Amino acid sequence: MTTQASRSWDKVEFYTSYFLMLVLASVIGTRLAFASVWELPTVDLVLSITALVLVVASFWIARKRRSWRLWIIAFATATQLLPMVLRHPVILFPLLGALIPVAILLWALMSLSRKGTNGPTARGS
Repeated sequence: MTTQASRSWDKVEFYTSYFLMLVLASVIGTRLAFASVWELPTVDLVLSITALVLVVASFWIARKRRSWRLWIIAFATATQLLPMVLRHPVILFPLLGALIPVAILLWALMSLSRKGTNGPTARGS
């Protein structure tokens, strides 16, 4: 049995993951566009092209599978961050600092997803 809270959480996750894939596609596309201006290492170029193809294709191939969307988002993010961090480890400090608002956002989303499941639901307004 599907509850109202789980259906609304599914919508939040669905739209959030699609928005994140759209942002990733634009970031990777911009990075590839600047590859014609500044030299991009071959490994980064191949990983970026692969990630862009997967992100764009995921709008179709992962439209019904949440796990596939999340794995594609994780892969695309890793292909953009890991090569830079390995070349310049000092970049890791701002990334660790950026985890603080991400953790707060995840905590808030999880809290909102549980809202109303423990107590009685409010009727009418």
